Amino acid sequence: MLKGISPLLSPDLLAVLTRMGHGDEIVLADAHFPGESCNVRVLRADGLHIAPLLDAILPLFELDAYVASPLIMMDAVPGDFLDPAVEAAYLKPVRNHCPGAHAIARIGRFEFYDRARKAFAVVMTGETAKYGNILLKKGVTPGG
Repeated sequence: MLKGISPLLSPDLLAVLTRMGHGDEIVLADAHFPGESCNVRVLRADGLHIAPLLDAILPLFELDAYVASPLIMMDAVPGDFLDPAVEAAYLKPVRNHCPGAHAIARIGRFEFYDRARKAFAVVMTGETAKYGNILLKKGVTPGG
């Protein structure tokens, strides 16, 4: 156990977050997401919901300040709907740890899958909220 690091972060997830470089992307995927079909680097975080995982990751992870949308979620397919409570739950840790972050952008389902294929990793969670996937783009850690 390490001090100051959430026990929600597995050693494998910490290693992936460390190895990611500026501009790399990671997907925090809901339990319905086809992670194994989209990416060869899949980590398991079964039983964890995404909002608490964001709360654990964001103190350690700089969002990319050089892009318009370092946070991206999947948009609803035509005829379906989004539950605004899902995004609101994700925005709480975002606003807490990254108060200057841009709003969460939305992209279509298949565009999201394409981004997941190119992502550094996909983290499969136990999140059951429909359209609960979120992509984070890593930025540069400010120098001291």
